[in-house]
Amino acid sequence: MIIPSQGLRIVLAVRPVDFRCGHDALAAVVQNQLGLDPHSGLIVVFRSKRMDRLKILLWDGSGLVLIYKRLGEGGFSWPQISDGVLQLSRVQFEALFDGVNWKRVGERIAATPTAAN
Repeated sequence: MIIPSQGLRIVLAVRPVDFRCGHDALAAVVQNQLGLDPHSGLIVVFRSKRMDRLKILLWDGSGLVLIYKRLGEGGFSWPQISDGVLQLSRVQFEALFDGVNWKRVGERIAATPTAAN
């Protein structure tokens, strides 16, 4: 499990990328296609065309770090494919990384009040 610090910005690149790309190619995608600075300390999550893989690119202050994860069963929950990025909270990021439906994280389900006897 990766646990980002509270103030770290986390974004999800919504359009799938070629998973043959390495550090430099993904940093170029962040800069040229997403319009973000890959060396600014943000975490960028990339999705594959298959729904069972993700790559995470981050700058740790001394170099680019690339993390690859493939789920053993099932797939990650992804938003509909479009251009741009989607901002994730830390809790949503952790749920996504664990293979949980991160879209439901943070939703509050109000309890139905019961009548007093």
